[in-house]
Order: sequence, then structure tokens, then C-alpha cells
Amino acid sequence: MSAEAADREAATSSRPCTPPQTSWFEFVLEEALLEQHLQKPSPDPPPVQLIVQFLEQASKPSVNEQNQVQPPPDNKRNRILKLLALKVAAHLKWDLDVLEKSLSVPVLNMLLNELLCISKVPPGTKHVDVDLSSLPPTTAMAILLYNRWAIRTIVQSSFPVKQVKPGPPQLNVMNHIQQEKELTENILKVLKEQAADSILVLEGALKLNKDLYVHTIRTLDLLAMEPGMVNGETESSTAGLKISAEEIQCQVCYDLGAIYFQQGSTNTAVHEKAKEKFFKTKELIAKNGSSSLHFTIDEERLAGYCQACEVLTSSSDDASQQATPYSKIHSCMKSGKYQDLVKIFLEDNLTLSLPEQFRQSVLRELFQKAQQGNDALDEVCFKVCVCNTVCDVLQGRIIDIQFCQLFLKPSKEKIDFLLEVCSGSINLENASEELKRRMAAFLKNLCLGMEDLQFVFMISSHELFIKLLKDDERKLLIDQMRKRSPRINLCTKPVTSFYDIPASASVNIGQLEHQLILSVDPWRIRQILIELHGMTSERQFWMISNKWEVPNVYGSVILGIKDSLTRDLVYILMAKGLHCCAIKDFVHAKQLFAACLELVTEFSPKLRQVMLNEMLLLDIYTHEAGAGASGERPPSDLISRVRGYLEMRVPDIPLRQVIAEECVAFLLNWCENEYLTMQVPLPLVQTNPYVKLGQLLAATCKELPGPKESRRTAKDLWEVVVQICSVSNQHKRGNDGRVSLIKHRESTLGIMYRSELLSFIKKLREPLVLTTILSLFVKLHNVREDIVNDIAAEHISIWPSSIPNLQSVDFEAVAITVKELVSYALTINANNHFWLIIQADIYFATNQYSAALHYYLQAGAVCSDFFNKMVPPDVYTDQVIKRMIKCCSLLNCHTQLLLLLMSE
Repeated sequence: MSAEAADREAATSSRPCTPPQTSWFEFVLEEALLEQHLQKPSPDPPPVQLIVQFLEQASKPSVNEQNQVQPPPDNKRNRILKLLALKVAAHLKWDLDVLEKSLSVPVLNMLLNELLCISKVPPGTKHVDVDLSSLPPTTAMAILLYNRWAIRTIVQSSFPVKQVKPGPPQLNVMNHIQQEKELTENILKVLKEQAADSILVLEGALKLNKDLYVHTIRTLDLLAMEPGMVNGETESSTAGLKISAEEIQCQVCYDLGAIYFQQGSTNTAVHEKAKEKFFKTKELIAKNGSSSLHFTIDEERLAGYCQACEVLTSSSDDASQQATPYSKIHSCMKSGKYQDLVKIFLEDNLTLSLPEQFRQSVLRELFQKAQQGNDALDEVCFKVCVCNTVCDVLQGRIIDIQFCQLFLKPSKEKIDFLLEVCSGSINLENASEELKRRMAAFLKNLCLGMEDLQFVFMISSHELFIKLLKDDERKLLIDQMRKRSPRINLCTKPVTSFYDIPASASVNIGQLEHQLILSVDPWRIRQILIELHGMTSERQFWMISNKWEVPNVYGSVILGIKDSLTRDLVYILMAKGLHCCAIKDFVHAKQLFAACLELVTEFSPKLRQVMLNEMLLLDIYTHEAGAGASGERPPSDLISRVRGYLEMRVPDIPLRQVIAEECVAFLLNWCENEYLTMQVPLPLVQTNPYVKLGQLLAATCKELPGPKESRRTAKDLWEVVVQICSVSNQHKRGNDGRVSLIKHRESTLGIMYRSELLSFIKKLREPLVLTTILSLFVKLHNVREDIVNDIAAEHISIWPSSIPNLQSVDFEAVAITVKELVSYALTINANNHFWLIIQADIYFATNQYSAALHYYLQAGAVCSDFFNKMVPPDVYTDQVIKRMIKCCSLLNCHTQLLLLLMSE
């Protein structure tokens, strides 16, 4: 590179102060790799952190001469930086365990997308539609790596995250953390939407049964060369690092087992699949050895998964043949036989086969159920807690604080049960002296902590107590009791126990915070907050859980409340209500929102209106998930409230865009076309893009049966969608002096972004509305000049047949949108033959003839009672039949071809 060219490169880069040469980065990488090979201490920063540095440098936005921020340029410097990041990952042999521990989700997502790009995976292609066996080994391995990471990330996100204590507030650090958090959530949302496809890709990988290759530093260097210098080496079957078929199957089985196990919480049948995958993993590890060159599996975790699957999938026959304590406990929890559960715990106090963590997890689940309103479980919680405490005593562990809290107010029944557990947990004839000593100390300390002599006498006169303590020890205990109270009246004068020392305050705060996180009862939440604020005034309790989030438009208003108790209560009630909405627990969400509404009505009209808006959205969700799912129309009151929200003109009220979006979708789904077309206020149409889009859709659907001349609204809708799918073009002079064209996908020319339009359409369920918008995008796809195979659709003739400026439309994005829309439409009604024909035409246009023929036949089957009747001619048109014949011919399906020719 010449000096002038270097200067121009630096001027167009995202950071003008960065030296134009990239040799420093290459030097650092080479040094890191060299030291790793020579087994010297790791450089600073470690190799994996170089990925972050390289990708951050490559993704820095640039600033033009007008100080306008632009996307990072696709120049040589950035390409080298991305290649260096891939080289570091290749040096680490693409070990996902190492990469996931050191890289955030956004950085690892960027890295794997670069791997897909350099491995020649076509952008916008669904991995599930690709035949892995037909791809080069490195390309197939790149797809596997990405989908394995996607599944692992989804599983990892379901685990609880320990809250990091916030340090001193720094605005720039907080903004960076918030941006990374939002970006991570957006990526997770996309990964979860594509989870089913990723699972299918990995299931397909298990059928490959052949070795694959992953990119090394050398193959990456070859890919970075000029095309004429590669000589096809990277496309061959031996380029890169070899990963055997057994290693691939082992890792994929483990990852699939993990995602199936996670899904089993909502679908118990999936546990069978998880069990199959985990046991297959164990079989492969036993066959090939526990340690491999290219992957590591946590065998302790795998053993835990296998044990859990055995319990969760055991049938009644299995339970009768080999009933383990785990399966018995699982059965009792599932059937509600809690007395049998207590019996199992009591029996296990002798055998000590259940781990401490498992005992505590069962107790936590019981406490959680009790806090949700099941008062009958209070006694069960106490009994299980006593069994766990006696078990802890015998094993020399510290007594849990929960036992101390439950024993603050002892009763005759509690003392009787405690003594029964103590007697049943130790066999005095065979027990060691150490166990006897521990039990005796426990009973003695219990007596010293009692305030009522009646309870002390119950313990000291028990057979077990007399056998464990000698006469001298019992007399010493009585003397200690007398010294504690001169009148020997422990009922009238409280005695300070070990658990009343001041240090227990922090423990109590932690216990209350734990209850606050778990509780969904508004009254209980209020009581806990009152207790916490009585203990300390320095804490902000709305921050104790990272799952409590409210939209930013609400947060500024809520955090402006001066009273700290009210602020915490409003924030937590709203955050818990929104979380319950997200997980479709609408009953608790309504209780929380109602309590919050009652609270804010007293002091804030603004927050009162916010809560009314959220309760409207909740009612929409509740109806759509309940009566609406079976086709029952919503009550007129709900429709009136939806209209009232859209027409609301209260100033300074923070509004969430999703509420307007759901309201418009709600009206379209229930055919309120008259209101959207004729009655919605004009200012609302001009200010709210979703209302404008809804009005145009409603008017177009309303006029579909009418004459062609009356479809002016169809043209208006067409122009709005064309604008949304248009790209803004900018010209830029490159280093060589030539002018290049830069396209920005998400243009601001339209009333909303394409991604927002797609999200809105996926809230629609009315067939006519879906058919209308689908036919519009199909027509827009067909308008393209270089299109070879048109896609057919219903009502396609109502749209204009040309666009004045074809170059302004992002047809690649249009094609992707058509695919996503028809896939979504078929989830609403898989038997709509017009939608099936569109899906078939898409596959035909992309040369996927087997899939195309499948959907053509399916369309004919659904409208002819599986070909017992004639297929209507508007379904099997001449074009469809010709395409089916071509599919049969190219697939060598001669029998089907003959039948089609006869039918034609």
C-alpha cells in the first residue's frame, strides 16, 4: 500500500486516530499464537480477548465530513481485522466452551456470522432448507457451529444469573452495559424464534455420518487470497482441521439433549427425546474415550441430566420395578401426596442417599407453592425442613436459617414431630459416638433456646434425650436454665437466644429479598417492602433482581417518585405484572396491575393512565389466548376501550408503541374494518403509522369484492409498502477515485422499518388480511426485472404492475419477507391451498424441486379430499401443472410425470 493510499484509508476509517497500518494487530496475533505453541504464559490481553478487540475495531461506525454517523465501511482494514478475529478463533480450534466463557453473546454472534460469510453460506438462506451433505465440509461445519451455539445460548439464558452488585454509578459504563444488554436480548429473541430450525439442522447433522473439517489459520489465509490463487483447496474434502463423525455426533447429541431437557418444562413428552440424546452421548463417550482433541463434555453434568431424565420419564411400571428415592419424590410432588413425601425424607435420614442440594431444592419448591396461596403446604414445609435440619445435624453441617424462623413460635405438635424425626434418624445401637455427640448437642442447644419450660420438659423427658445425655450433663443443663432466669419462669421473661444476635439482621434481609423475588401476591409484596424499609433505608429494593424491567418510557416517571417505599412498590408491581404477561400468567398479572392502579390513583394521574393502558393490553392478550382462540368475538366493552385508546388525546402520557400496534392488530383480526376505514380520526392516521397501515389494509380488504376502479386504497397501500421496502442510496468516492453506491437496508423513507412491518403482520390472524398483504409482497417480488419464475397469489391483479424507480427497492429483503410471511401464514392455516401454492412457487423459483412438488401436491390434496374429487382449475392452473411436470422430470419421478400428463 502506498503512502497516499494509506492516508486515504485512514481518512475513511471509523477512527481517524488509528494508524493506517494493520501490522500491529497481525504482530500481536502472531506473538500470541507463538507463545501458545511454545507453552509460555499467555500474553496480555489473552488470545481470546483479541477477538473482541479486532471485531470492535472492525464494527466502529465512521463519521463523514458532515459529522454524520455511518455504518462501518467495507474496506481492506476492516476485512483484515475480521479475518484476524477468525484466525484467533481458529487457533482456539473453535472450542465453544472457551469462546462462550470469554465472549459476550453479541461478539460471538458477530464472529460466527463472519464465519458463515467466509464459509460461503448464502446470506438470507434458512439453514434448515440447506442439504448439509451437498455442501463443502467447512461450510457444513460452519452451519453446525452456528446452530450449536444458538441452542447452547438459549439453554444458558434459561439459567438464573447471579446479580452483580453495582459499583459507583458511571454514566458511560451504565450506557454501555444497557446497550449490550438490549443487544443480547434482541439476539436471544431471534435465536428463540429460530430454535425449531436450529434443532432440525442438528437433527439432520446426526444423519450425515461423515467426517467434517473446520477452518484453520491456513484455510482462512487461502480464502483471503485472490480467487485464482486458491486452486480449489478450501473446497476439497481434506482442507482444514478434521473433526470425526463420532465427535460431531457426541457433541450434537449433548446439545440437543440440553435443549430438549429445557423444553421439557412446558412439554413433558420432550423429556423422552432428551433422555435418548443424553444416553447416546454417554454411549459415544464410553466408546471413544472421555477426553477428545476437539471437544469436552462435563461428565458430571451429563450424569445429572441422565439421572433427571430417568426420573422424569419413568412410567408406573418402571416405578414399581426399581423405585429410586428421586422417582418417588417426583411422583409425590406431581400427584400432591405430600405426607408420603415427608415419609421418604424421614427414611432417607437413615440412609443419607439424597444430596443436600436436592433436599434444599425440594424444600424451595414447596415454599414457593405455599407462598402462591396453598396454605395447606405450610405444615409440609415445616416437616420437610425439620427432616433436612436433622440430616444436617448428623452430617455436621450448619443449621439453616429457615428452621430457626419456623421454630420462633414452637408448639406441642412441632416439638412432637421434631422428636419423632430425631428418634427415627439415628439407630443408637449401631450409631458412632460422633453421631450421638452431634444429636445430643443439637437437643441440648434446642432446650437452651426455648422460652417455655413446658417445651423444655417435653424434650428433656424424652427417651432419646435421656439415652444421649448422661446424668451429669442433664443436671448441668438444668443449672444453666436456672441461672438464665432467677424465678425459673421462662414464660414471663424473654430469653436471648443465639439467633437473636444483631448479625442476623443481614440474614433476615436476604431471606426477605428472596421472598420478594418469588412472591406474586401484591399484599405480600407490600408487607415485605414495609419490613425491608424498616430494617434499612440505604437500599433500592427495585434493583435486587435483574428480571425486573419496565420500559424506559415508564422508568423515568416511576423513579421520579420521591418516597422510596412507594417508588419500590410501584416499580416492582409493574415489573412483575409485565413479566407475568410475558409468560402468559394473566391471572397474577391482573392482580398485580390492579394493585398498582389502586396505588398510583392516589397521587399520579399520569401513572394512573399508564396502568389503564397496560390493563387494556393485558385484556387483549387474555381474550386472544382464551375465548378468542376458539373464535369467540370479544365483548363490545373491550372493543370500545381499544377505540378509546387509539383516540386518546391526554398530553404528557408516556406511551408504548406495542399497545397501539396490538390495538390495530386486534381490530383487524376481528374485522372492525368499518371503524378503521370511516370512523378513525384523521389526526390519528397522520401521527400513528400503525393506524395508517391498519386503515389502508381494512379499506383494501373491504373493497376486494368491488369493481377494479374502486380500489384506489390498494394503490395507496402499495405505495406505503414500497416506501418501507425502499433503500436510501448514497454515493461515496473510494480510494481508487471511483464512485461506489452504498445501500442502507433499514431506510427511514417509509412510515416504519421493514422489521417493524413484519412484526406487525405476524400479529394478524384474519385470513383475508393475511392474503391481502401476502399478495402485495408477492406482486412486489414479481415486479423485479430479472425475475425468471413468477409467484402466483390470490387477488394479485389489484396491485400496480410497475414501479417508477426499481433501483430504490431492496428486492432481496422483499424475497426474504415473502418467505417469512408465507411460513407464518401456514402456521395460522396449514390447509389454505392458495398459501400452499405460494410456498410451492417459492421453492420452484429457488430450484428446490422436491419441496416444490411436495407443496403442489399438498395444495391439491387439501382442496380435493385427498384427490377423491377434481382439483379446482383455479388451484391447478396451466402454470402449476407445467411446473409440476418440470419438477417430476428433473427429479426422475417418471410415474408421477405420467399421471400428471394424463390429468392434463
